[in-house]
Amino acid sequence: MFTNSESEVAWIGAVLRQAAERFILPRFHEVVCSKKPDGSVVTSADLDSQDFLQTMLASRYPELPLLGEEMSRSQQEELLARQVPLWCLDPLDGTSNFAAGVPIFGISLALLQGGRTMAGWVYDPTRDELFTACAGKGAALNGQALVPREAPPLDRAVGVVDYKRLARNLSLRLIDERPFHSQRNFGSSVLEWCWLAAGRYHFYLHGGQQLWDRAAGALILAETGGALSTLAGRPLPAAALACSSVLATLDPHLHDAWRRWLDGADLQPASSSQKGRIDLC
Repeated sequence: MFTNSESEVAWIGAVLRQAAERFILPRFHEVVCSKKPDGSVVTSADLDSQDFLQTMLASRYPELPLLGEEMSRSQQEELLARQVPLWCLDPLDGTSNFAAGVPIFGISLALLQGGRTMAGWVYDPTRDELFTACAGKGAALNGQALVPREAPPLDRAVGVVDYKRLARNLSLRLIDERPFHSQRNFGSSVLEWCWLAAGRYHFYLHGGQQLWDRAAGALILAETGGALSTLAGRPLPAAALACSSVLATLDPHLHDAWRRWLDGADLQPASSSQKGRIDLC
C-alpha cells in the first residue's frame, strides 16, 4: 500500500518522467490524433502513456486500481462505485495544445481514498517541472517546498479564466466589468492549478472540470495555502465524475473578494453539450 514516504513520492515522480520521455516528448512534433465521441482530441501518446503508467503502478501497488481519463465512462463509474482507494490519472492533459505543437501540457496523477485526494503529482514535460503534494504534508516543485503567498486585491490580480466553459451571462459580465487586472488561458487544467500554486498568477475560474482535471492540482494548491471551491462557493467534489466549476485563488482574502463579486451571478454552464453533468453547488 502507498504510504506517502519520500521514496514512494519520488518513485512515482520518476515514473511520470519516464512516461513523458518514452511516449509523449518523442511524438510532440509528429502527432497522430483522432477524435473521441465527445469531439475532444486523443492521440497515441495519451493512450500509450496511460497503458505504461497503469502497468508500472500495478507492478508496485497491485491492490490499487486505476481510473484513467481514456477509460470508458462505465469503467470509471464501476471503479468509483467500489469505494476503494484508487489512482486517478490524466495521461496527457492539454492534448489539443500537444497536437498543435503548443508546449503546454502535462501528466496528472492523484491517489483518492475515502472521498479525498491523499496525494498528487503533476509533471510538465517541456519544462521538467514536477509538482507534488501529500495531504497535510505540504506541496513541492522539483523537491523544493511551495510556500503560501499573498495575493493582491482583486482589481490588481492576474488570473486564468476559461471563458469557453463559463455561463454566457457570467462571461459577458466579466468582460464588461473586468473586476481584475488581466487574464490568461493556457489550455491545460492540470498545469493551470500548479502554476497558481507556484504564485505565477493569483486566481483561476473554470466553468466545468472533470475529476482527473482537478484531483491532483486542487490538492497541490490547497497544500500551499490557496483557497478553492465551486463558483457557487461550495466544496469541490473530490471523488466524483460530475463535472465541476472552479473558483481558486492564491489566498483566502482574494477568494472572499471573488465570492462577493459573484454573489447573485448566473452560473449556469455555457452549453448542455459539455462532458458530464456540471456541478455548480
